[in-house]
Amino acid sequence: MTNRQQNILLIGAGGTLGRAVHRTLASRGHTVRTVGRTSGDLRHDIGDPAQITALYEAAGPLDAVVSAAGSVPYKPLAELGPDDWQAAFSGKVLSQIELVRQGLAQVAERGSFTLITGVLAHEPIVTGAAASMANGAVESFVRAAAIELAPQRVNAVSPNVFTESLDTYGDYFPGMGSVPLERVAEAYVRSVEGAQTGQIYRL
Repeated sequence: MTNRQQNILLIGAGGTLGRAVHRTLASRGHTVRTVGRTSGDLRHDIGDPAQITALYEAAGPLDAVVSAAGSVPYKPLAELGPDDWQAAFSGKVLSQIELVRQGLAQVAERGSFTLITGVLAHEPIVTGAAASMANGAVESFVRAAAIELAPQRVNAVSPNVFTESLDTYGDYFPGMGSVPLERVAEAYVRSVEGAQTGQIYRL
């Protein structure tokens, strides 16, 4: 896929990362339709498979689906109960898997999916076990799905804590550094406009 204008669906566009990705993709000439629970061009909760179905029906044909959304609970391991693990799986793993599964018929033959994971898949922190589990599952799915979806493509972006969010979250990631939102958004561009598949872009 070249950098020709693409019709892109952006999930989680109202969040810190989503806004940066939106600005970057739009600045490159792409048509970006935004999706969120309470804001955006289309209002849908991707945690509900039925709403994903409705989202694709409303969106029509697409060149790319980009996800910057996924919620997980943060608690000490001893306090994580079955409902917490289920929430992490549903909120970040199943929701994104459903975006791909249901999107296969809506995305162009050589279109792409870009999912979001995170540094905790390979650099765990205290209280982050549910997030590590969810991120690792998404990354495993991307690698497995890529060998079956061709010529459609699927990749994931796995960022460190954002430099712009260090004041709020920096204490949870001691000594781990950070990544500017601009660099994370560039990884989305690489996934959408490039030719690679099955990649985890770690930043």
